[in-house]
Amino acid sequence: MGLFSLVDRNKSIPTRAARACASGEAIYRSGCDGLAWRVRSGVVRLDALAASGESSFASLAIAGDIIGCESLLFGAYTFSASALTQCDLSPWPEGEVAAGESLLQSLAIAQKRAADVVALRGGEALARVVNLIRLLADASGSVVLPARQDMADITDLRFETISRIIKKLERAEVLAPRKISGVHATRSFSVNLDGLAAV
Repeated sequence: MGLFSLVDRNKSIPTRAARACASGEAIYRSGCDGLAWRVRSGVVRLDALAASGESSFASLAIAGDIIGCESLLFGAYTFSASALTQCDLSPWPEGEVAAGESLLQSLAIAQKRAADVVALRGGEALARVVNLIRLLADASGSVVLPARQDMADITDLRFETISRIIKKLERAEVLAPRKISGVHATRSFSVNLDGLAAV
């Protein structure tokens, strides 16, 4: 029996089309059925639903990561996912031939991402925020940060602490505000990668 045969194939299968999600848009909800997705660009927040019915931050996914693959095994999503920044997603697996290899790569990436997220929740406040920026910045030194409250949830810091650290990094010229169409002015920056490494 193949890995994906555990799901009831008689259920209606959602359309396998790529999708774009605006910042703040829900991608899927815990307990619902649906596709697994590869994050092509952007940042996705994953939240766990507590027994009390309250959601809390569980993990992050960035470009290259796969989200929602548990729905292929269990028929439903374990987490709720929402776009922290503009996201482009494509259905996963992309092709039957590469599915096994892609799954192994995805598991390795997911394990590394879990370690990255755990590291963001301990240590000095400045180091947590710097490490989050480092994780989200692209190779050209651009970054679109999640909203401050999401950053606070991810790093287990207070909103005010996040705001203070971002301002400090701007004054130190590690972050320089940058205009990106459709992105709030307080969230898009050019990053001085050498300056970031020195912080």
